[in-house]
Amino acid sequence: MAKLISIIIPIYNEEGNIYLLKKRLFDILEKLNENFELVFVNDGSKDKSFEILKELSKETEKIKIINLSRNFGHQIAVSAGIENCNGDCAVIIDADLQDPPELIIELYEKWKEGYDVVYAQREKRKGENFFKLATASIFYRVLKQFTNIDIPVDTGDFRLIDRKVINALNTMPERQRFIRGMISWIGYKQIGVKFVREKRHSGETKYPLKKMLKFALTGITSFSFLPLQFATYLGFIVSGFSFIIVLFVLYLKFFTNKTIQGWSSLAIIILFMGGIQLICTGIIGEYLGRIGEEVKHRPLYLIDEKVNFKDKEEKNIKS
Repeated sequence: MAKLISIIIPIYNEEGNIYLLKKRLFDILEKLNENFELVFVNDGSKDKSFEILKELSKETEKIKIINLSRNFGHQIAVSAGIENCNGDCAVIIDADLQDPPELIIELYEKWKEGYDVVYAQREKRKGENFFKLATASIFYRVLKQFTNIDIPVDTGDFRLIDRKVINALNTMPERQRFIRGMISWIGYKQIGVKFVREKRHSGETKYPLKKMLKFALTGITSFSFLPLQFATYLGFIVSGFSFIIVLFVLYLKFFTNKTIQGWSSLAIIILFMGGIQLICTGIIGEYLGRIGEEVKHRPLYLIDEKVNFKDKEEKNIKS
């Protein structure tokens, strides 16, 4: 019996990539002799991406569109695609053509061998400057050290996941989503496939440094208590250091004729202690803020329109 493969593609201002992406995906997927659907999730694009997708959807029902009510972010858009896809397996791929659609065949073959998650692992990244390469490398390795689950280095969201992984993801309600970490947390049988990441075909990156730092913070705080432990350890270290200074001051006062002159040393100590307190308060605040987001129980996303979905597939709100 033929399998159904879902291809989940988040879209945000990708009008220059959609036509070529659709052609390459169809060329590859038709070689597999399996049923397939392309699930495009328009994440509040401000260009003509949605109009282009609607035009393509008239050609075939294999192209399905989820138009979100606004820009919810990449990870939420991917989650919307996972929630609404119907495949026996699903491939998550970005629209910028940096992740080559041709690799889907290899991902699919590994899935047929019995793997539940087949992630694409970058061994080379073309078209990116030294700063981008260095920060990306640091990000993945720091993340691996900080988190308490095994998240493969040099991997993005480009991967194939089995239906049971899809179902497991759909039971995970967190708002601050780090999908590659969530998939690693789920477990099952996983394997990597190495590839060379190409240059972006058109448009601008959706992950500048600011968003990358925020994304890294989400990954760390979602899967590790190490920052809180760091704040605790730092508190003990600073307290010990301060206690030694107090003993030294008392020694000078009662056992010598020396006095501490000036206010510079006192100001330095006060500023140092204040900085440490603010760092620790900030770390705690990050966790409290994320807890606050979770307890609001707002919908994860809202859908404005769906195209080429049957009535039984309709679901406009993900709680």
